[in-house]
Amino acid sequence: MTHQKTPVVPKKHLLTFILLTSCFAAWGLANNMTDPLVKTFSRIFSMGPVQSAFVQFSFYGAYFCLALPAAFIIKKWSYKTGVLVGLGMFVIGAFLFYPASQLMAFNLFLISIFILAGGLSILETSCDPYILALGDEDTATQRLNLAQSFNPVGSLIGTGLAAAFILPNINPATDKERAAMPAEELTAIQQSELAAVMTPYIGMAFTLLLLWLIFAFMKMPKASKETSSFDLKGTFDRLLHNKHYTFGVIAQFFYVAAQICVWTFTIHYISAIYEHGNGAPLTRFLETSGLLGVVDHFGFDTQNFAGENMAGIYHFFALFIFLTFRFICTLLMKLIRPSIMLTTLALIAIALCVAVMASANLSSVLCLIGISACMSLMFPTIYGIALHGLGNDTKIGAAGLVMAILGGALFPLLQGYILKISSVPVSYIVPLACFIIVAFYGFFDLSTERKAHTDEPAAL
Repeated sequence: MTHQKTPVVPKKHLLTFILLTSCFAAWGLANNMTDPLVKTFSRIFSMGPVQSAFVQFSFYGAYFCLALPAAFIIKKWSYKTGVLVGLGMFVIGAFLFYPASQLMAFNLFLISIFILAGGLSILETSCDPYILALGDEDTATQRLNLAQSFNPVGSLIGTGLAAAFILPNINPATDKERAAMPAEELTAIQQSELAAVMTPYIGMAFTLLLLWLIFAFMKMPKASKETSSFDLKGTFDRLLHNKHYTFGVIAQFFYVAAQICVWTFTIHYISAIYEHGNGAPLTRFLETSGLLGVVDHFGFDTQNFAGENMAGIYHFFALFIFLTFRFICTLLMKLIRPSIMLTTLALIAIALCVAVMASANLSSVLCLIGISACMSLMFPTIYGIALHGLGNDTKIGAAGLVMAILGGALFPLLQGYILKISSVPVSYIVPLACFIIVAFYGFFDLSTERKAHTDEPAAL
């Protein structure tokens, strides 16, 4: 007897899968162009780390606010409607960077970021479960990991755009030096810096507008379980009594918190090493390894050895490692159970966070970059495990997992506060604690039998 191998992506859905995957790349691009804005706005507007961290609060707070409305949109209409609404808000938010830069208004930037990220929330709530539905349920987690593998491709592009167009154009003048400048000189510097911030966002808006038009005129398949009927009370009861789902939402909350904290404060961590006069080994490592020559081809300013510029280069390689390991982990899932990989990599991430906290030098920076390898599979794996077998409750369940991205809004504020009262290395206690929760979820899935998710709520 011959056993036909189940394809990860059925041929009839391949074009839809490719277009949806482009959305994964798009929000990866936006995420990682936004991360450096915390340090950038801190410099431009002479703000402290807590105030500038409101960039991430606006970004990931929007994810929380718009996820449930997104679920209602796709439940009432279709996944395609959700994709179009999400992309539309994404484009509008990016275009609003122009008036924000002209008015030099930090609060308007926060509004722009909120609208942009609200679009991403709707987009992600639509695309993730849609990808899961485009094929056999047994290959759903692997299919989502494959699609999510292109998220760090966008992240690399976003990091490259930030490193090429934003970070090198930030004036190195300190807060004290800016405070001593004549008002006209300071305004001119700020206008130049904000123009550098605006440019890649406007370019991104035009590109995504073209993608929106493609989706608008393309006929897309309906998922087999799409229905417009509403039974919110029954759905919430079933989801709340599904331990793999509820713990999955908690794990996703802490994972996203860890990811955003690690990447947001990478710039701070490496910049601080340079500011304390200890950056020479980091620069020498890039030169002797040939990595500086590699990023030269991506438009990086390799002659600028200022801390923020060099931090941007290291951040780029962190995203490259994240991308590489996402593909490696997707392939390994054919051989190794996803929850085993999740638990193992979370434990390694914990150990690397300890190393990052212990000292601030080249070795700790390499450990910091290594955390990205561990994080590579976590989001889609938690997502796939939590949504497995939810049937008609998948859309609302997906919204809960996207709302869990709120962790990325709250925990950078906590890490920024710890940084303020202590140091950048010590602040990495925050992602360390988050990875402990992720490890527990992986162990929970391994050690607990999954109960069938039925149309009737589980007994109390």
